[in-house]
Order: sequence, then structure tokens, then C-alpha cells
Amino acid sequence: MKKSIELDFEKSGGLLPVIVQEYDSGDILMLAYMNRLAWEKTIETGKVHYWSRSRNKLWLKGESSGHVQVLREAYVDCDNDTVLVKVEQIGGAACHKGYKSCFYRKVDGDSLVTVLEPVFDPMEIYGK
Repeated sequence: MKKSIELDFEKSGGLLPVIVQEYDSGDILMLAYMNRLAWEKTIETGKVHYWSRSRNKLWLKGESSGHVQVLREAYVDCDNDTVLVKVEQIGGAACHKGYKSCFYRKVDGDSLVTVLEPVFDPMEIYGK
């Protein structure tokens, strides 16, 4: 049954959490946020857009690095306030620190252990 998409942007002050999963592998790449404009741009362009809370602006994933996320599928939860996007991750890295996934560290007792190898050097891409 096909229904129109009515996301509840008002529940959380205009931003919805977005779980980002790699389409082919199923790996979780990151968690980000979308406002209504980011959602509309994502659907319109097929490239995933987010709302950057730190920069307070619309953000096309990969606009600086070239590591764009191409939308393959989108799912909405039962409360219409969380989105899951399945993406093709161009360039092999979603994390701005150079890793495939933002979840590159595992909790081991009271420590964090890096469990992935970096895909790129952030200094070369961002200069920081």
C-alpha cells in the first residue's frame, strides 16, 4: 500500500535523526540529522543532504571531500520521526576522520579501541 510521505519534523525541533547504512554491505556508516529542506533535496537529487548542527546549514554529504552518498533506498519509522537511508558511499569513507564508518571505535572495558583502518588522510582532504 503506497502512502504519501508525512515526516514529523516538529517533534524534535525541526530535525530528524537519520541512520545511514551502506546499501551493499549493510554496514552502519553514520548518524546525522535532516530538516525538511535536507529531506526534500535528498529526494529531489538522489544525493543525501543533511542539516549540519555544528555549522547551522544545509550540507550535501561529500561537498568538500567528494565522498558523496547516493541514495539507494529510504525507510521511515512507525512514528514518522526517524529515517534510515541506504546509500552507495562514493570514495569508500563516510567519516570526516578518514574512516569508512563513523563507528570505527569499539568499547573495550573503559577504553575505545580503533577497529578500522583509515581510508583517507583528513589533512589531505580538509587541511585540518
